[in-house]
Amino acid sequence: MIRYSIKDLEKLTGIKAHTIRIWEKRYHLVEPARTLTNIRYYTDENLKRLLNVSILNNYGFKISNIVAMTANEINGKLLELSNKDTSYNHEVENLVLSMIEMDEQRFDRILSSSIIKIGFESTITEVLSLFLEKIGVLWQTSTITPAQEHFVSNLIRQKLILAIDGQNSTLTANSRTFLLFLPEEEYHEMGLLFFHYLIKKAGHQVIYLGQNVPVSDLLEIAGIKNIDYLFTSITCSLPGNGLQDLLNKLAELFPSITILLGGYQFQHSNPVLSGNMKLLHSVAELEKFLQNI
Repeated sequence: MIRYSIKDLEKLTGIKAHTIRIWEKRYHLVEPARTLTNIRYYTDENLKRLLNVSILNNYGFKISNIVAMTANEINGKLLELSNKDTSYNHEVENLVLSMIEMDEQRFDRILSSSIIKIGFESTITEVLSLFLEKIGVLWQTSTITPAQEHFVSNLIRQKLILAIDGQNSTLTANSRTFLLFLPEEEYHEMGLLFFHYLIKKAGHQVIYLGQNVPVSDLLEIAGIKNIDYLFTSITCSLPGNGLQDLLNKLAELFPSITILLGGYQFQHSNPVLSGNMKLLHSVAELEKFLQNI
């Protein structure tokens, strides 16, 4: 059983720790357990209840009304909201729940329902992109376990690979060649696979190297193929001054190739970029970039 602190609950649900404590005392919404040393902790059941309450509360339901609902009534309201909602927050929260429960069938049902409502591409670009951003934050703050992250990553990986394979691979005179990789010690490839999908969809060639790639491999491929763009996405912090060292090395070895950068680390640090590097802060920025090349 996974144990969560109140700070973990705050990160996962978006409900402030102060509010959770008030709801505990006033409504007995969740009842924390205690360790042998009297430290409070919360269970998966507590987390799931708070996530459901958070969704309803965000849609205007009063907390006093929510706590009076049965579990079936809450599930019914959530289903009703899912059918009406156009903001995708509901799908993202339910994907988080599926990850916590490691419920593959539920995860697949949520994605299938989203595809029926808004189409496959919008599900990838709207729902899964928001979910991946949330997973990146949860991973960095150690709120989810490696097992949960691997479980959901493999499910998404399967979906993205199918989407990539389904794209027309016909190249034109305007097509460019992108070399996608994750540096050594980086294994979180969901963002990079998502970028692979978008680049291939835009009609460009992708050479995908995946995880934990030494710079020497990039040099070898660049000596064989004409590469227009290098693209990496970094989620985990690299040891020491690793991020800046990597950027310096890429700038030195590939001065004539445009280097595209994305991922959690670039949103939360300020590395020095060379003139041939471009930081992409969002999916929308990547799509705009692809339209203009």
